[in-house]
Amino acid sequence: MNAHDFTKTFQLPPTVNFHLWKPCNLQCRFCFATFNDDPLLKNVKGGMKEPHARRILELLSESGVEKITFVGGEPTLCPYLPALLKYARELNLVTSLVTNGARLTKVLGEAPGCLDWVGLSVDSANEETQAALWRGSGNHVAQSYTHFQTLHNLGIRVKLNTVVTSMNWQEDMSDFVLQVKPDRWKIFQVLPVFGQNNEKVKPLLISAEQFNAFVERHRWLSGMGITMAPESNEDMTGSYAMIDPLGRFFCNVTGTHEYSRPILEVGVHAAFQDISFDHSRFIARGGFYDWSALDARLKA
Repeated sequence: MNAHDFTKTFQLPPTVNFHLWKPCNLQCRFCFATFNDDPLLKNVKGGMKEPHARRILELLSESGVEKITFVGGEPTLCPYLPALLKYARELNLVTSLVTNGARLTKVLGEAPGCLDWVGLSVDSANEETQAALWRGSGNHVAQSYTHFQTLHNLGIRVKLNTVVTSMNWQEDMSDFVLQVKPDRWKIFQVLPVFGQNNEKVKPLLISAEQFNAFVERHRWLSGMGITMAPESNEDMTGSYAMIDPLGRFFCNVTGTHEYSRPILEVGVHAAFQDISFDHSRFIARGGFYDWSALDARLKA
């Protein structure tokens, strides 16, 4: 399906980010998904009950969604994530996970063969920079090397997710990227979201020119088989279909989070109509790409 057909035939995009679990083992200074802004979310200690999460997967599949990405917080902390991955596999959904690696080994062991993609979050090849961003305590880069190798050995397609801030925009991560060999490198301009990162993010903000300088410094890697997917603040705004830990769609078009009615109460399409989503930005940022793991499985 080409982009033109997609805009004409889909109300909901074919890929959805499910922020399954609110807690995180880290406190990254730029995090846009702390979920402390909404009164209903503020006191949530984990996420929804497992049967409710399963039902949401069913409804998404019935609505034409092809790929589900589990995010957080930190999704590997969710005790029923392995069971949910198995169920997503039963529904023939392409499965993806974005993680800092906290309990990735445990999840891989409890849900073997149930992950198509894993995105590992690494913002700098320098351990001190990572620690200063509050991502890890000085060994995050080394642990990520190990995770990348494990995923490659298992045949799981990998993404590298990097947030560009005032602390790393001048860095050259080329050697690290070549060593971990991601299928896709998602490069994000640090995004301020009121109610999520507030004052903590201000010293980390960068200009569009600084972000572009980081991207251009690494552009040559695209000739080495690495698909680069840079996303500016504008690219990210309104271009993701996201579900919060209470099972509501949410969006960031106003610079803060706005939430829909619960999916389990009103259905997928009615809830999705409550929020703003820009199909053109979704396509422009490369949201519709070849995630052919599903096709490969069905042909196997």
